[in-house]
Amino acid sequence: MTLSTPPRRGRTASRSGAAHRRARRDRPVLHFRPTRPFRSALRLPAALLLLAAPLACSGGGGGTPQVAVPTPQGKAVDHCRELADRLPGTVDGQERRETDPVSELTAGWGDPAVELRCGVPRPEVLTPGSEHYNPAADSVSVNGVDWLYEDLDDGARFTTTLREAFVEVTVPGAYAPEVNPLTDLAEAVDKAVPGTL
Repeated sequence: MTLSTPPRRGRTASRSGAAHRRARRDRPVLHFRPTRPFRSALRLPAALLLLAAPLACSGGGGGTPQVAVPTPQGKAVDHCRELADRLPGTVDGQERRETDPVSELTAGWGDPAVELRCGVPRPEVLTPGSEHYNPAADSVSVNGVDWLYEDLDDGARFTTTLREAFVEVTVPGAYAPEVNPLTDLAEAVDKAVPGTL
């Protein structure tokens, strides 16, 4: 069954009227396979976001996100290096930022950070023989890239499936619906990490 993504709710636009409507109209349509509906989240008013921006830039925000660096093997290393070169500077309207430790296998955008890790191990839910193996686990397809969907206490984690390297994206609940950042990452993942089929 294919469902269209619900419209964003409770989000104060950071762009002016016409530009915002044009950006929403041009955003690709997402198609979901069986999954839970994504939660809405309250957003800060635009004025508060503008006041918070200088603090984030000056180090007064949440600081550099701590992101565990994966240890990919074989061809996955090359795919992750290529992905690092293709990653966008902005994801879901959030600017790219350094992660700690600095690595070409990790990336972050915004505060709180949308975090990407390339070369993570195969998730247990996708590993035959694992106690948690579930071939019918929730998934989402965004612009030709399939992702395993996992609900977290604050947000969601997405991990690519059917790719020669596993790419993991963790999205805080502040960016609900959490699937939105994937639209900005799908092209880079699709070009850098070949499919297995």
